[in-house]
Amino acid sequence: MALSARLAAIVDALPLAPGLRVLEIGCGPGAAARAVAARLGSGHILAIDRSATAVAQAAAASAAEIAAGRMSVRRAAIEDFALADGEAPFDLVFAVRVGALDGRHPEAGRRALPRIAAALAPGGRVFTDGGDPLRELVL
Repeated sequence: MALSARLAAIVDALPLAPGLRVLEIGCGPGAAARAVAARLGSGHILAIDRSATAVAQAAAASAAEIAAGRMSVRRAAIEDFALADGEAPFDLVFAVRVGALDGRHPEAGRRALPRIAAALAPGGRVFTDGGDPLRELVL
């Protein structure tokens, strides 16, 4: 499945490089995560969503990326997210149309920001939509 023009512009704008660990918040059916996985080489993307349906869709559509070890999916709301035991932090985090980060759900956003900060590697960067096409959050 091809990316929409909007998602393609967002993925193109991310500062991706081989070997990075990336977290996508609110992955939906996983189209952007698959596009990112294709650009990471030996890197890895974890795609999370609060919706069990979205996570199931992303997992089903991303079987090849998951089998290759380039991608994993997890059901989680960002305001409750924590690294799993032994899980390395992320170099890059991005979110598209996530209410906790775009102002639609400010209380969830207040709870989400410390969770994101705790999951970032030193020097890690966070991007959301709402810029041209992205804006960087400074945590």
